[in-house]
Amino acid sequence: MLYRKIQSYIENHLRSDSNKILVIDGARQIGKTYIIKYTAEKLFKNYIEINMLEDSLKERHFSNVRTVEDFYLQVSMIAGEKMENKDNTIIFIDEIQAYPHLLTLLKFLKRDDKFTYIASGSLLGVTLAETESIPMGSIEVKRMYPLDFEEFLLSQGFNNYAIDAMRKKFEARASLDEVTHSKVMDLFKKYLLVGGLPDAINSYTKDKNIVAVRSIQTQIHNYYGMDASKYDEDRKLKIRRIYDMIPSNLENKKKRLVIQNIENIRGKRSSDYEDEFDYLINAGIALDVKAISTPTFPLIENSGKNLLKLYLNDVGLLTNILYRTNIRAILDDVKSINLGSVYESVVASELIAHGHKLFYYDNRSKGEVDYLIDDYDSLSAVPIEVKSGKDYTVHSALNTFVQNEDYHIKKAFVVSNERNVTQNGKITYIPIYYIMFFDADSNIKKLEF
Repeated sequence: MLYRKIQSYIENHLRSDSNKILVIDGARQIGKTYIIKYTAEKLFKNYIEINMLEDSLKERHFSNVRTVEDFYLQVSMIAGEKMENKDNTIIFIDEIQAYPHLLTLLKFLKRDDKFTYIASGSLLGVTLAETESIPMGSIEVKRMYPLDFEEFLLSQGFNNYAIDAMRKKFEARASLDEVTHSKVMDLFKKYLLVGGLPDAINSYTKDKNIVAVRSIQTQIHNYYGMDASKYDEDRKLKIRRIYDMIPSNLENKKKRLVIQNIENIRGKRSSDYEDEFDYLINAGIALDVKAISTPTFPLIENSGKNLLKLYLNDVGLLTNILYRTNIRAILDDVKSINLGSVYESVVASELIAHGHKLFYYDNRSKGEVDYLIDDYDSLSAVPIEVKSGKDYTVHSALNTFVQNEDYHIKKAFVVSNERNVTQNGKITYIPIYYIMFFDADSNIKKLEF
């Protein structure tokens, strides 16, 4: 079984006396159903699972359910013998977005409090935005992502002791020894190939067959691109076009979306495609990075939807598109191959999985900085520059950025393949795998030198 950090979050919620129903949101194929089922069966004698997407395609038992009593009746037809009480019975409502009215019903199910509930969905951001009566006081929505690098390490034989030891090194701004660094970098590069989708990791762990891994990634990527069933044909095509453009955009110098290329129509603005962007982002299959020209804390106050960058939600999907089964491009550091987009993608997925909002600095005269995150301790922005080559100390835009007194920058980071942790003024150079310790929910002092 793959270790998922969200398991402890789910378990703590189900053990608590919370007055809210936990709803796990996230893209398809990232393991939501599996980890909820595993945790719920461990805690409750009676486990009832209802997949609403399957129901909507077959019997449609729950399509007209509007009351608590009607809900109980339909559940009893499926698993009436298991419906005992709140302490020993949990009902898992999977793919709840198939019936948006059930999101409203959760409020009344919780108020009745007859059983314990948990739900999941793959398009909840989209569905909640269009739900007339959102039961926000009765549900707690938690976003789930593909396996991050730490979870991948654990799947490949690393243990928590080793990771804790690495974390202490990071906190002390100390370098790993050569042997450990080489081992972690080797696994990091394999993570770039395999990514964090559970089926891909399980396949790699079992057979070490890149062809099989790529086949899984291709299927999931195509599935993501086609899964816009709630929209009309014209909007579906635009969503698919934007999604398919992401890898090629990342290979451009600016890496941001070129709006006129979506339909090859001049004069179009990002506002013309807000619904399409929102779908990709809310569905969890794309990660958005918003432009900031005035990087003052909090960053969200200065962001906009123009000059948007989009990344795929999983780095393995990207390397599959770019390199297919040629693993040498990544494993051997081929000089002619620029891995900048790949490294930026994995940093984006790590930061967002660890609770950060994604921003980048964009200034026509002063250049760009790859990422900005909020530092709630110093009430300032922390710039992060991502380097995939040996010229990791060359970053004129970052130098100008940290020297600008109006920005009140206290610290900055450059992540690269380099093993040694060093500091030059406000800038700290760290190996790229240390990005897995940039946890927004942890003590912010861990980001201080």
